[in-house]
Amino acid sequence: MKIGIIGSGHIGGTLARRLRALGHDVTVTNSRGPQSLTELAAETGATAGTLEETVQGSELVVIAVPLRAVPDLPAALFDGKLVVDADNYYPERDGEIPELLDRSLTSSRWTAEHLKGARVVKVFNTIRAQHLMDNGRPAGAPDRIGLPVAGDDPAAKQMVMELVDELGFDPVDGGTLDASWRQQPGAPVYGADRDADGVRQGLAAARP
Repeated sequence: MKIGIIGSGHIGGTLARRLRALGHDVTVTNSRGPQSLTELAAETGATAGTLEETVQGSELVVIAVPLRAVPDLPAALFDGKLVVDADNYYPERDGEIPELLDRSLTSSRWTAEHLKGARVVKVFNTIRAQHLMDNGRPAGAPDRIGLPVAGDDPAAKQMVMELVDELGFDPVDGGTLDASWRQQPGAPVYGADRDADGVRQGLAAARP
């Protein structure tokens, strides 16, 4: 698959490494420009690109940037794109966003409203980057970690769930974007590395 990754930090860089190792065609961009990605590109075989190149040439685009940067993304560029939202809202980093502070919106719904026309799917926000790098396991392994996947578009969600499985994790249906508060920071599944049944239990046990 042709995959674009916006963000080269912990999660973005890890996904670039893992997805390239699986044979996917990966293009990475960040706010500092392609020249800052020379080492990552050389290490992984990924392509360093501009934002436009990364999005336009990809079947699936991962957003792994500080949430405060999402409104700066040109929404029209993402029209019709399958977008994987790996972000979390951290007020101490991202500043006060009223609708996220009072939880009237999930961070993924907030992102989807900024990127109208994109098919947004929430995943990779509950796992530490090092565990995403090292802890993938074959299907059926007793210590396989489950990852919740939330989205409104069934076909987009299915495609992302297949990618999660390929990376060595059990995809667990987390419901719609409006239900994705169940996998946000502070929820039982956040950072917990539960198996698939444990993720289902954690999602059900989450409280607003």
